[in-house]
Amino acid sequence: MVAAPICVARIGAAHGVRGAVKLWTFTEDPLAVKDYGPLMTRDGARQFEVAHVREARDHLVATFKGIATREDAERLNGIELYVARDKLPETDEDEYYHADLIGLAAVNAANDPLGRVVAIHNFGAGDIIEIAPPRGATMLLPFTNAVVPTVDLAGGRVVIELPQEIEGDEAPTLT
Repeated sequence: MVAAPICVARIGAAHGVRGAVKLWTFTEDPLAVKDYGPLMTRDGARQFEVAHVREARDHLVATFKGIATREDAERLNGIELYVARDKLPETDEDEYYHADLIGLAAVNAANDPLGRVVAIHNFGAGDIIEIAPPRGATMLLPFTNAVVPTVDLAGGRVVIELPQEIEGDEAPTLT
C-alpha cells in the first residue's frame, strides 16, 4: 500500500508584483520545504518547485519556478502542497505526523470506544486533537501526554484520558 502524501504547506496571498506568495508551512523547520524537491497538489496534478524562500513575520515568502507575475501568484492562493511520505524524515519516539493519527480509533483507558481522530489543530497554544464520537459534537482536547497517554499506531488507536472537569462546564451562578 502506498502511503498518502503529506501536506507540508499552504500557499497564501500574492506578495509583491514578481510572482512571490505568502507560504505557511506545517513542518518543524519551516525552511525545510525547499529540501523536499517538487511539491505537488493532493491529487498530484500540479507540481511546484521552490525557487527562493525567505522568512517573514509569521510565514515564509516564496517564489516558484514558472510563476513570474502577481496574477500568476494570485491564482495559487489556497493551494495545499504535499510531498510523498518517503521524502520526509523518520519521526522520533513520541513524534507523529498528523496524517498518521487521522482515522485512528479513540478509546478510553478501559478500551471503551470514544470515537475517531478526525483532525489535529494548532491555533497557537499547542496541539489540539479532535475526536468525533459516533453521535454528537466533536471533542477538542489538548494533545498532551496527560490527555493522550498512548498513541498505538500499530494497533490503530489512541488512548484518551478525558479531563475530569473542563473549564466552563459549570453553569453560571445567578444572583
